[in-house]
Amino acid sequence: MTGSSTRALSPVCLVRSLWQHRDLLRQLVWRDIAQRYRGSVLGLAWSLLTPLLMLLVYTFVFSVVFPSRWGALPQSTTHFALVIFIGLCVHGFFAEVIQRAPGLILAHQNYVKRVVFPLEVLPAVTVCVGVFQWLVSVLVLVAAQWWLTGGLPVSALWLPVVMAPLVLVALGAAWFIAALGVFMRDIAAVVGPFTTVLMFLSPVFYAQEAVPAPFRQWLGLNPLTFIIEQSRAVLLAGQMPDWTGLGIYTALALLAAWAGYVWFQLTKRGFADVL
Repeated sequence: MTGSSTRALSPVCLVRSLWQHRDLLRQLVWRDIAQRYRGSVLGLAWSLLTPLLMLLVYTFVFSVVFPSRWGALPQSTTHFALVIFIGLCVHGFFAEVIQRAPGLILAHQNYVKRVVFPLEVLPAVTVCVGVFQWLVSVLVLVAAQWWLTGGLPVSALWLPVVMAPLVLVALGAAWFIAALGVFMRDIAAVVGPFTTVLMFLSPVFYAQEAVPAPFRQWLGLNPLTFIIEQSRAVLLAGQMPDWTGLGIYTALALLAAWAGYVWFQLTKRGFADVL
């Protein structure tokens, strides 16, 4: 590998590439969002109505059908639904990104074969669309919490900071899976069940403290566990983020994003031959 090729794989080149193509990235993100709801009567309103409907369903189920409590956090008839919805928002973001990743390059073969195009932007588009959907869901969640409890803790302002490292992890995973999907078409069939398993291996429907001690450390290896717990802490418990844990997680997330980028850049030279 030449010196110029090595430099092209550096973290600086990663940031530079995304920055240089920021206008293209923005256009593709909005095109993706618009196409998702094109032809529907309500259009983009569905992005707001879908999480709202989900929240209403979970509120009914866990406050009427299965009245439940959650650890030592403040309790109310709808508290359990809010707790679960936070976990689903985090898992939903990550699941959407990695479920779409295997077919990204396959769906844009003309970009590979016919024109010079920054292919590394495509996974970044998927991540940005996932962030948009997460933001809409969080908007519904915040509005519901404000209406039900009469306000939000000041610590809720730290939620974007808590979520940012998972965005980096998702970006690295998207680069890795998108490249792998070109050479291994079966990966698309595996990712769907994997996201379902990941949901039940994350503290979405149960508190981390409810897991037996011998298994709790393994649950901590799940990249969603820390973010879900910290999201609940800042939104519902009024606690400040665990800065030490968040710092370690962010360092690992940066490494994961860079590793995914390196894998993508090294393998994309063979995309045209396979496609």
